[in-house]
Amino acid sequence: MENIVWIWLLAAVVFLILELLTPTLVFACFVVAAIVSGIYSLFSPDGYYWQIGIFVLVAVILLPLTRKAAKKITKPSPQASNIDALIGKVVLVTQKIDADLGGQVRIEGEFWRAKATEEIAEGEKVEVMSVSGTKVHVKRISHEQKG
Repeated sequence: MENIVWIWLLAAVVFLILELLTPTLVFACFVVAAIVSGIYSLFSPDGYYWQIGIFVLVAVILLPLTRKAAKKITKPSPQASNIDALIGKVVLVTQKIDADLGGQVRIEGEFWRAKATEEIAEGEKVEVMSVSGTKVHVKRISHEQKG
């Protein structure tokens, strides 16, 4: 079948469109693999198994390489957003935090369930260490940090 090269090129275009929609360089290796398989199909149009084998081999070789390249070109967000923005904030305890039962803190006008490894009295300031679901894990601010 001499039209097989067009099928490979169509596959390359589809993978290219997917790559443009999700710029993670995952589909880029499939684009290259489909083009290489399409070029091979020009010389051996009936070698379907070889074409598929070449596609898989090139994709498997390129996939780890594209992941390394993607990690190099992507940069972490310079500003924390959503839940990540809460970590490190100093907040007020609005309900005594018990080590076993937890308590409540106020973060930017919202009340959150809070957990700590020690008992913390109402009215004290604490630092948000992490967020897990709808609970924040806090720790008492040491005297050096208060001043």
